[in-house]
Amino acid sequence: QVHLVESGGGLAQAGDSLKISCAPSGRSWPIQGMAWFRQIPGKDREFVASIKWNDDRTNYADDVRGRFTISKDNARNMMFLQMNRLKPEDTATYYCALQGFGTVNYDFWGQGIQVTVSP
Repeated sequence: QVHLVESGGGLAQAGDSLKISCAPSGRSWPIQGMAWFRQIPGKDREFVASIKWNDDRTNYADDVRGRFTISKDNARNMMFLQMNRLKPEDTATYYCALQGFGTVNYDFWGQGIQVTVSP
């Protein structure tokens, strides 16, 4: 089993920056890609950004493109999300997800980390 642990969330003011991280632990698993999702109470979980492990291709949701940057550290199998120019509407629980090699779904999910942006 793979465990994903998010870190680095917290409180910020509008316009500030935060960086959150995701570190897999447990069983080694070949990675095809990783992603960030977020969710606010009462709404569906939504895609934020993703990155492919073999060629670094990235994809972003429209409302974060240009403000957020997803990156990875292959040596440590870690993934990051640099969030700049934060807005109150970015307030959510952010989840890290891992797509195993050869699969189409995200096979493993973290427990989530809270990011709160005040006006």
